[in-house]
Amino acid sequence: MRSDQAPPTPLRILHVFRAPLGGLFRHVVDLAHGQVARGHAVGIFCDSRPGNAHSETMLAALQPDLRIGLQRVPMERNPSLSDIAALRALRRFITDSNIDVVHCHGSKGGLYGRLAAPSRGAKRAVRAYTPHGGSLNYRPGTWVHWLYMRAEWALEWRTDVFLFESDYVRERYVHFVGLPRPLVRVVRNGIHPHEFMPVVHRADASDIVYVGEFRAAKGLDVLIRSLAIVRERLGAAPSLLMVGSGPDLPALEAEIASLSLTDKVTILPARPIRDALERGRIIVVPSRAESLPYVVLEAAGAAQPMIATRVGGIAEVFGPQADRLIPAGDADALAEALTRMLTMPAFERAREAAALAAHVKANFGVESMINGVLAGYESALERLDRLAGC
Repeated sequence: MRSDQAPPTPLRILHVFRAPLGGLFRHVVDLAHGQVARGHAVGIFCDSRPGNAHSETMLAALQPDLRIGLQRVPMERNPSLSDIAALRALRRFITDSNIDVVHCHGSKGGLYGRLAAPSRGAKRAVRAYTPHGGSLNYRPGTWVHWLYMRAEWALEWRTDVFLFESDYVRERYVHFVGLPRPLVRVVRNGIHPHEFMPVVHRADASDIVYVGEFRAAKGLDVLIRSLAIVRERLGAAPSLLMVGSGPDLPALEAEIASLSLTDKVTILPARPIRDALERGRIIVVPSRAESLPYVVLEAAGAAQPMIATRVGGIAEVFGPQADRLIPAGDADALAEALTRMLTMPAFERAREAAALAAHVKANFGVESMINGVLAGYESALERLDRLAGC
């Protein structure tokens, strides 16, 4: 379906998630814009606490197009008594807004949306769920992982369609929870045509750039240690620009100082991805856990030389170049990859990056993502209609 065509039956779609941050939020914003362009009415329910300045700007730009509206209430990352009030508010929002599809994103959104959406009655909304990693990224063998997997199993009874964003997340769900009983679709994240324009680096660009949240799962401590190892190998540490925000910033600053790297590391607040990419010649994604990260898609699409770990769905993005991925949590392996790329002729880096961009362009487009999600909704609606007729 073309984006300039009105659908035969417009839907009323509500996206439910916790924090307006990161790739999950980018996914919701792209879906919402695409669904609005196709004639659907869209709303958002999320945490009242702001994300960063960049994400709040994105949300403000989207808000005028949200015909169903934007409602924000306090949401804690972990289970809390405040969940009761939030669930009540969401249930009222769904009922009052005559919602056709409740699309839940992430662990908290998945809990709220599936519990709050009416499961019977005249107005039975489709409950769609995209995990985005979420609870599936907790370390197996811990009591927290066990508890969340049991919760995922129980909530499956209130799910109509899974819209996994990668084969990796689908396989992880099957391994830890079991074969899903509802409908299952894998709809990979996608980026816009303009995002495939090669990035042009600034004259004062750092050697390396990191873009994302500052928290343990992102492996920034490993990245910092790898700089010290490269310094021993090459005689000087490469310059690093870190762009983002997060709770682990004080600990990272202490680690940087302890390794005498303060003069080599610059930290800037979150900003549009291409602005960040222009400021660093090689992007490093040192994550310990991911689903299908947008930063990898965006950097690959922009033909940015990249080093990344073999976690989540990153191998699906790298495709024929997946053998370049390095193990997570290994500072020596990261230092070796950095040394290779820093000493590689610029034209070879560019050729490698261009090949990856071509692969991503062929397989990760935003139009395919939007159409795939809408097709998932329609399949679930048709299934509900059949069950209602039995």
